[in-house]
Amino acid sequence: QLQLVESGGGLVQPGGSLRLSCAASGVALDYYAIGWFRQAPGKEREGVSCISSGDGSGDGNTYYADSVKGRFTISRDNAKNTVYLQMNSLKAEDTAVYYCAVDNYCSSDVEAFRSWGQGTQVIVSS
Repeated sequence: QLQLVESGGGLVQPGGSLRLSCAASGVALDYYAIGWFRQAPGKEREGVSCISSGDGSGDGNTYYADSVKGRFTISRDNAKNTVYLQMNSLKAEDTAVYYCAVDNYCSSDVEAFRSWGQGTQVIVSS
């Protein structure tokens, strides 16, 4: 019954910013970890960031791929059942379809996550 819907993607110039949203329905996210993944054309889906549940108290631990550290920030708003990915200083290499996913624990392993959204496209180009 869990449904995830990503939004906020679009076309942005290098150095620009976007904020992606992952809105959940059907199940409260309070006690779940939420990961962001991306898949560039011709490449495998890879982990970008993850935020743990914090045992329902709010923000938990956060994790980032080396390629996005210092540029991306993940956060959650349990009251809105939504997770965000703020992306700054975007590079052409960030171009991909971005997906959010839910599971009990954070992981960079695609196979570890039980539920996925349909993705939102991010294109970084001049």
